[in-house]
Amino acid sequence: MNKVHFSTGKDDWGTPQNLFDALNKEFNFTLDPCANDNNYKCAKYYTKEQDGLAQSWAGETVFCNPPYSRKTKSNAGQIAWVEKCYKEAQKGCTVVLLIPARTDTIMFHDFILGKAEIRFIKGRLNFEIDGKKSKDPAPFPSMIVVFRGNKMINKVKGVTI
Repeated sequence: MNKVHFSTGKDDWGTPQNLFDALNKEFNFTLDPCANDNNYKCAKYYTKEQDGLAQSWAGETVFCNPPYSRKTKSNAGQIAWVEKCYKEAQKGCTVVLLIPARTDTIMFHDFILGKAEIRFIKGRLNFEIDGKKSKDPAPFPSMIVVFRGNKMINKVKGVTI
């Protein structure tokens, strides 16, 4: 198991470029609200200092790979980012989110299940660290969550509501 994902204290794991490119081809992203000057994926991006959680995403097509940690003094944490993605989608934005596939969490049930398209990623991702692909895969599965504007997805029936 790759201990680096648990032990470094880093919270800015970069999205693998090939995964982003495939998603960008489908969605044509205009905003990366959760980035830094070394790992941003869109021309328009917000850094921690600019606080993407506090910004409006109106009119944007958003790609978000948020911090995977829980809330700390210096970090809003993953739950706040998932909630922000959900709420911005309710205002009409398309938001694509890359997060660990943790289907047992309250966050998953409150903001994702039945409200978004879920794409589970086969295998484990090799995230980027300082712009270079990690040699070891993540110790957890990942998923892509797609919020399509204010349309809720009913996965049980497979219809858009």
